[in-house]
Amino acid sequence: MTGFASQPATRRQFLGLTAAAGLALVSGCSGREPSAAGPPTTGGLRLTAAPMRVDLAGHAVPTWGYGTVPGPEIRLRAGEVLRVQLENELTEDTTVHWHGLAPPNGMDGVPGITQDPVAPGEGFTYEFETPIPGSFMYHAHVGMQLDRGLYGPLVVEPRTEELSYDREYTLMLDDWRDGMDDHAGHAAPAGDTDPDPADTVSFGGRAYPLLLVNGRPPEDPAVLEARAGDRVRLRVMNIAADTGFRFAIAGHRLTVTHTDGMPVEPTTVDALRLGMGERYDVLVDAAAPGGVWQIGVQPEGRGGWGRALLRYTGSDASRAPEVGERPAELAGQLAVYDDLLAREPLALPNGTPDRRYDLVLSGTQIGGQSYPDADPLPVAEGEWVRFTMRNTSAKWHPMHLHGHHFQVLTASGRGPVKDTVAVPARGGEVTFDFLATNPGRWLFHCHNHHHMEDGMVRLVEYGRR
Repeated sequence: MTGFASQPATRRQFLGLTAAAGLALVSGCSGREPSAAGPPTTGGLRLTAAPMRVDLAGHAVPTWGYGTVPGPEIRLRAGEVLRVQLENELTEDTTVHWHGLAPPNGMDGVPGITQDPVAPGEGFTYEFETPIPGSFMYHAHVGMQLDRGLYGPLVVEPRTEELSYDREYTLMLDDWRDGMDDHAGHAAPAGDTDPDPADTVSFGGRAYPLLLVNGRPPEDPAVLEARAGDRVRLRVMNIAADTGFRFAIAGHRLTVTHTDGMPVEPTTVDALRLGMGERYDVLVDAAAPGGVWQIGVQPEGRGGWGRALLRYTGSDASRAPEVGERPAELAGQLAVYDDLLAREPLALPNGTPDRRYDLVLSGTQIGGQSYPDADPLPVAEGEWVRFTMRNTSAKWHPMHLHGHHFQVLTASGRGPVKDTVAVPARGGEVTFDFLATNPGRWLFHCHNHHHMEDGMVRLVEYGRR
């Protein structure tokens, strides 16, 4: 691997890209050259899950992936059909989940719930329309496979882009220990029930030896190029299994335009906090003095460090910051749900919800139950459903609902529309509403994958009114 990311395509070039199979692809979230073939059309892509090796600053380690880590970026336009042929060359079953999309139930990629798992040597074709634009992810949904390299970014472009920007990058933030068996203490759990200090934000209790940005450790960072005066769009995604992150760029502020792919009124902050499964789109103005600026990725509640670099093209100053130099902005103003106003709120009816669930998050239980020994949460098609979650445990829980987007209730009455929401520890409470318009059986779970494997899962199950 080199020390610098590829030159990104401009936004206009992005809209003109196509792959031979009908989907635009990029290895490891880097940029692409424009294609003369015209805009993307419905078509097919092959994803092969297989053993591979990943280069971590010159140290090749074994893992599983889709050919690269992250896997190839999938990009198409709203209204097109996503068609992906999954081939399993692993030694165990696998599936692909389309995180943040709302496909038909049979395409959601949850083994034993929405599909039979794909056995070694077998394949499965995922095919469904993608009507909603946004920044999404795909990842394996069998056991702890996501905690290896089986993940990648998925971007659905709007038919008409309202934002104006010059360059675009996707950044996937990950905690990493696969292939690092010789690293002392790499797998030692700090304990998900350990008594964190009351003012500590912590999403998990495992020890990870590395934090990666686009598959690269801090000693070999990805480099984002920009010219003075550029406006840069970043799609920041937390794909980690056990780590919440704080994200900031030294010398630059972040204007939040989307959360979990859904548009919000632009608001400018110093830093982001991302629970596992959350995504933020931000605009960054390249208005600082030239040079190279640290993009800092700091885990919440424990040690470790990840980074990328923002480099001004053509600048005389080219020396990179020290590896561990932390931007002051990490301690600055955070984007919080109360300040994010949905630009496209859900079309909720007047009156009160048809169905309510009050759910206590305690340890790794939801409502006092652990999957698979947990009752389903029934809903009926067409209902307006409200979930209220109160978290009594010492860890923050990023709660993800498959197959739906929901609206977080805030004092403004226009809280953000999301699919994953972080519920604060020690009595923190979050309420969201959704419309039951996508029939099937859907997972509702903590996106800490250790917690999920420990049973922090319930099924939202459609039935009759």
